Amino acid sequence: MRNLIAFGASSSRQSINKTLANFAANQVEDVDVTLLDLNDFKMPAYTIELEEESGIPSVAYDFKEKIKNSDGIVISFPEHKESYSPIFKNIFDWVSKIDQNIWTNKPMFLLATSMNNIAGRSILNTATNDFKLINTNTIISFFLPSYYQKFSEEDQKITETKLSKEFKVQLDLFIEAL
Repeated sequence: MRNLIAFGASSSRQSINKTLANFAANQVEDVDVTLLDLNDFKMPAYTIELEEESGIPSVAYDFKEKIKNSDGIVISFPEHKESYSPIFKNIFDWVSKIDQNIWTNKPMFLLATSMNNIAGRSILNTATNDFKLINTNTIISFFLPSYYQKFSEEDQKITETKLSKEFKVQLDLFIEAL
């Protein structure tokens, strides 16, 4: 059976992006979904001096191994001042020291959501463009604006018909890439 890795690129344990990543991954049939919590991969802030003194932390290797053993990756991004969250950026920095091909050319479904119509778009575009430079496989993206108005956690569905259809189109492209 295929295995998907999913996570919200946030340190919040109640992250709406973690919920969205889990939802998206679980829409793929006949896969095992492993939902990661980035808090399980905390490392000191990356510096070249720290790497030279102490080496790469073992949890960076653990994260890389999970990616390597997956068949696809689903990530939902919160936006922190139009950038990656600090925890995600630090993991990204450390893992890139193991291997520049961080995502091991796995198909990726990148998402973002926020409490309004704007936040999330910028980081989703950044991630999509950044990852296309280092991943030769398919990278699909979807933005869900106004999470609390357009997603039902209770029913586990996107409530706005147009967005739901758009999500399904993108999901199908991701499934084809798997």
